[in-house]
Parts: sequence; structure tokens; C-alpha cells
Amino acid sequence: MNFRDIIWAPWRIGYIIKVKKNKCFLCESVNLKKNKYVVYKGKNNFIIMNIFPYNNGHIMLAPFRHIKEIEDLKEEEINELILLLQKSVKVLKKILNPEGFNIGLNLGKVSGAGLEDHIHIHIVPRWQGDTNFMPVISNTKIIPQSLDQLAKILKKEFKKEI
Repeated sequence: MNFRDIIWAPWRIGYIIKVKKNKCFLCESVNLKKNKYVVYKGKNNFIIMNIFPYNNGHIMLAPFRHIKEIEDLKEEEINELILLLQKSVKVLKKILNPEGFNIGLNLGKVSGAGLEDHIHIHIVPRWQGDTNFMPVISNTKIIPQSLDQLAKILKKEFKKEI
């Protein structure tokens, strides 16, 4: 390995340390008095930006309750979650104009769940050509907008929409 094989990302250390302590970053994030990446709070669920996004606009929807299994969701949580999913797609279409979405749940470690004890839905906007040579050749993803800038826009749009 030479020096060109390293990309420094010191902001990720906080995430790594938190994961090692086995704390739930979703619970911690929503319970903070103010978190700039929680873009909407409903009655039973919330929407948070993924701070290590696969693409610009990658958000997650999660219940306030720390639950692991989909079958443990209450009816009112499920209803609001699906409504927020619908509204999220509408908001992301309006502000980012994606050509498609990856929407999904990873249930259990073997499915790829990085956080397996707090159920959440990923919404990842997609564009034709958003997978280019950078991730393939250099294992590097380019995100064209700052999280802080997008968080402000998302909060404003969710206030209007919901």
C-alpha cells in the first residue's frame, strides 16, 4: 500500500466508536435535544439522514421504539411508517429529481444490517450512471452535496409536505 491508497475520513471515528460500544445511533440521534440530521419527527417514527450515504439523499425511517423485529411493530407505527415512506419519496423526487429509488429493510446480520437491533427502512435515490468508475476502481463514492445543506432543505420540505 502506498500513500495514494489511503483516504482519510476522520469524521467516521465517532461512528466506529459508538458501534463498538453497542449503542443504538438511531435512539441516540432522535433523543438528542437537537440533531441536524433528524429531518422529521412524527408521532411514532422519525426520518434521519444517513451520514454515510450510498447516494445523495439517502435517508432512513425508523420507529421511536427500539425494536428489532418487523412483527413487533404496532399498527399505528406501521401506518405512519408507510405514510412517511410515501411522503419521503415525494419530497426526494421534488428536491433531487432522482430517476429511481432503492427502498428496503435489512432484517438480521446476515442480510447486511449494520444496525440489526433497531428496525429501519433505507431510501436511496438513484440516477442513471450514479455508479461509475470511482467506486469500482478506487472504492470511492462521490457525493455532490453536503449533508448540512441537504438537511436544511429536507427539513423545510418535510414541514411543507407533512
